[in-house]
Formats: sequence, C-alpha cells, structure tokens
Amino acid sequence: MWYIDYEFMNLDLSKINTSKILSARKVFFIGIGGIGISAIARMMHLEGKDISGSDMSEGELTRELQELGIKITIGQGFELIPKDTDLIVYTIAIPHYDPKLFEQIKNSGIEMRSYPQTLGIVTANKFTIAVAGTHGKTTTTAMIAKILVDAGLDPSVVVGSLLKDYKSNLIVGHSEYFVVEACEYERSFLNIHPKLLVITNIEADHLDYYKDLEDIQGAFKELEGQSENVIKDYSRYLDKVPKLLVPGVHNRLDAAASLAVADFLKIDLKVAQNSLETFQGTWRRLEKKGTTSEGTIVYDDYAHHPTEIKASLQGLRELYPNKNITVLFQPHLYSRTKALFDDFAKSFKGADRILLLPIYFAREAKDESISSEKLGEAISKNGENAQAFPDFESAERVVSSLNLGKDDIFVTMGAGEAYKVAEKVFNTQN
Repeated sequence: MWYIDYEFMNLDLSKINTSKILSARKVFFIGIGGIGISAIARMMHLEGKDISGSDMSEGELTRELQELGIKITIGQGFELIPKDTDLIVYTIAIPHYDPKLFEQIKNSGIEMRSYPQTLGIVTANKFTIAVAGTHGKTTTTAMIAKILVDAGLDPSVVVGSLLKDYKSNLIVGHSEYFVVEACEYERSFLNIHPKLLVITNIEADHLDYYKDLEDIQGAFKELEGQSENVIKDYSRYLDKVPKLLVPGVHNRLDAAASLAVADFLKIDLKVAQNSLETFQGTWRRLEKKGTTSEGTIVYDDYAHHPTEIKASLQGLRELYPNKNITVLFQPHLYSRTKALFDDFAKSFKGADRILLLPIYFAREAKDESISSEKLGEAISKNGENAQAFPDFESAERVVSSLNLGKDDIFVTMGAGEAYKVAEKVFNTQN
C-alpha cells in the first residue's frame, strides 16, 4: 500500500501563484492521451497556447489531438520535453511509476502541476459543478452538461468520456458554469472546490490506494467539507425522469441526479426533461457500435467493477430480453480483481457466455496469485458459462468461430482494451 504525497498532489490554491499557471504559453503534457488530461490539453490549445506532449501508446484521443495540430511523441522521458517549456502537466501515475522522470521534472526548474491540480486551478474562479461517485459520474456529468447547454447556460465541461453530440471530452463555454467529473482515485478530487457537488454513490474501489471503504468514505466527506452545496439524495426526482434512449436503472438514477442539479439551478423542469429524452449516452458507456452483416448487435462498455457489470447486463436484458448475450471481459488491475474477486464471480448472471481476457494490469506489477483463469473458474462454479484466454489472439480466434447471428448480442467490457477484439473480428454498420 502506498500513499499520496500531498505536497505535490493536493495544493492549497491560496498559497500558489495560479496566474503563473494560467499565463503559461508553452505547455508539455506527460500522459496526454488520458481521458481527463487530454481535455485540459485541448482547452489550452484552443486558448492559443503552444501545446505538445507524450504518451506511452497511441490511441483515439492522441490521434484526435494530433489532428488539431498538437505534436505528440509516443514514449516517455525527460528528453522529450522542449527546453523552453513554461509548464509541465503530468498524469498522477508519474510520481509512483516513473519516479526518475518525476525527480527530473521537479529538479528542472520548470513549473509543474498534476492533471488534478491543473483542473483545480482552471475551475477555481468558476461556478464549478463537480460530479463524484464510484459509479455513474461520467454519465451524470454528461447529462448535466447537456441540460445546461440546452438551457442556454453555455457551460464549460470536462468529462471522462467523449460526449456524442460533440465527439469530445471538452466543451468550452463562456459563462461562469464549469461542469467537471471529479475522480476519487488518490483523492484527486480534493483539488476541486465546488460550488455544487453531486455524489452519485460510494462503494469499495481503488483498494490499491484506499485502505478500505471507511477510508474512501472519509475522502468523500473531506470533499463535501470543501463544497458549498452538496446533492446526495435525489430519489424524489426519479418519478420525474422521462423515457430515456439509454437503458437501465443506473441511467435513470443518473438522470434523477441531473434533474436535482437542474432544480438547484432553477432550470425549467420541462427543458431539463426534454434534454434528457434526447441524451444518447457517451463513448464506451454501453455504447452501441453497430450491427454485423449476420445481424449480431455489438456493444462496448467501460464497466470494470462488479456493480457496473451487473448494471450494464441489466440494461442489455431490458433492451433484448430474448437474445443471447456474449460478454468479452477484461479485468482491470490485479488489486481490484483480487479485492472484489467474489463479487466479480457473481456479477455476470445476465450473460449467456462469458469470455475473459488477461488482466489489464496498467499501473501495477504482475501478481501471480490472481488471474483471469482463476476468475473464470469461480464464475463457472456459480453456474455460468465462462472461458479464459491466455492472450488476445486466442480470444480473437474463438470469437471468430462463434457463428453469432441475429439472435446474439456481443459486448466488450472493461476499462482496458477488450474493444480491440471486436474491432478486429467484426465489421459493423450503424
């Protein structure tokens, strides 16, 4: 277990020169392909700053930034940072997983801030609406954003996904309103001081950092303490939620939270309801990718926690009660899979076939005590049809041989790269 260095992660904005950060002209982003940090890079680029960055791998977000004219180098190292850089913005993984690079940038004399710190700085003088919670924060943030846009409030928005109406994780508005998704990992959200805080729910997660549920609850309590107004109970808005295009009880709960925010801001209820009726969801949140020539409907979903898996499968069953559902799931992190193992083993009840990819270990060292094979065995013991694969190639071969047709739903699931299997195997049309 390791803990955050508060000196460098959660700064008191009253004690730092925020104008120096905001006035920086040449900014380099380390980990620029991350869903949150890429939004800040995009925003600063639109402000006319000279933006460049690096990331360990190429992806959809890096390609989109490159199309804007932002220079991105694949790789990581201090030598990639231009010598005349005014500000370095880095992903919070750097201090822990590349301490040598972190020390180099600390000793360089260049102004440096983490992504969460930078988000706190750019929202400091705004009417910040922050959405926090173990589940549902991305969709709730996107719903609130759409309501405010449709109500003519012209907000700025940073969300942990791509908004379908904008094909971006960023909206640059010109009003005082700034809607942000507030991540609890490493207490990152403590860099934000919201005018209005929404808490969707709190469950045990990120147990590679937090000691237990009580520790997580303490972090949320601290965030509440630095927020002017807090919305936690939005149950009375459930009966006001209109028919949604996105399925599932979890999306209706997110919509109820969004209506609570609209009410707080005195937005007309009908305007808010009309906005939610046309909400199409976000990238990788039970996103319909298309239909194959054989009639199989393909989805991709970011669910990587047992509660999220259950909610997504419930939503699919709501839409397709009589179809066969095949899930290709990639567990995310050894620590999460290990800590929530029994819950994961029981979370696939709505699926007809479960295929498991190797664990996406991301920021962690390999842990031989846990594996997708062991999870597959546990899922099978609970009466489900589960199979684990040693690599992506094996999974691709089996998926190609399944002969899926019009009676089938195929969903890739997880925070890693399961979606790449579907992209390689299926040719879909919207």
